[in-house]
Amino acid sequence: MIAFVRGEVSAVTLSSAVLEVGGVGMEVLCTPGTLATLREGQRATLPTSMVVREDSLTLFGFVDDDEKQIFELVQTASGVGPKVAQAITAVLSPDDVRRAIAGDDVKALTRVPGIGQKGAQRIILELKDRIGAPTGGRAATSAPAAAAPWRDQVHQGLVGLGWSAKEADRAVESVAPEAETQTTPDVGGLLRAALRTLSKA
Repeated sequence: MIAFVRGEVSAVTLSSAVLEVGGVGMEVLCTPGTLATLREGQRATLPTSMVVREDSLTLFGFVDDDEKQIFELVQTASGVGPKVAQAITAVLSPDDVRRAIAGDDVKALTRVPGIGQKGAQRIILELKDRIGAPTGGRAATSAPAAAAPWRDQVHQGLVGLGWSAKEADRAVESVAPEAETQTTPDVGGLLRAALRTLSKA
């Protein structure tokens, strides 16, 4: 298995990054918050988790090992595949996930697209004894914005997580005042804020 990828960032798209490793371009699927930390032409190291299917090998990349650990752990719960697991790491920080599961916070988990009330209850039931206590790590991704405008990144992040384009447009507009107060828009933070507005709708 590929535990991490280190190399020069060749490309950053709205859902993945390509890192050149030994002359080979490795495509790594990442959340918008992780992508916002990457710059084309700069070297980067991403912890990775490989998901093997009959017809594909997919590499998921993370901002740190803690996020990777949560991604892999939540997939051990019934009904949680890599797409939902990635949505969880996009919406909630690792410690937010730990607090939600340890505190029976169904509402926090149902903010994630693809997780309903029953799914959230099942995740809590199956992982409560294994999730561990919060580590005191980052409360939310506070990464600088990538080269693309923050509006496009947040919009595409929301659509990628399962919201409609119309819902994403509305959420982007709702966080625009917050973005205007930031010298360098925090894409990860804005995405989380947009997801919060959608969960209240």
